[in-house]
Amino acid sequence: MNSETSPQGDISTVRLIYILYLVSFIAGITAIIGVVMAYVNKDDASEWLQSHYQFIIHTFWKALVMALISGVLMMVFIGFITIILVILWVIVRCVKGLKYIDARQAHPDPTGWGF
Repeated sequence: MNSETSPQGDISTVRLIYILYLVSFIAGITAIIGVVMAYVNKDDASEWLQSHYQFIIHTFWKALVMALISGVLMMVFIGFITIILVILWVIVRCVKGLKYIDARQAHPDPTGWGF
């Protein structure tokens, strides 16, 4: 679906993906569904929405790498702290992304590590 014909549909899709990421802390597979949806929809979206798709995709891969590192670090117990930090990092990124979507703004730093 082209974003020029249905921008509200694309906004709803991005919002849904952020929510799927948040729900993934309860049902882990929803983050995978969300990243697949982001890859499928990113090329057809308007430029400002593409920044959100890029942000969502980067969030998934960075969180996955950090979670794997945390898993290894659990052998020396520091991983329990780092996994909590990863979870908080993802939650804040999703909330900030939802804030930008609700304001109809592009994400200002879709490839960065910050929020």
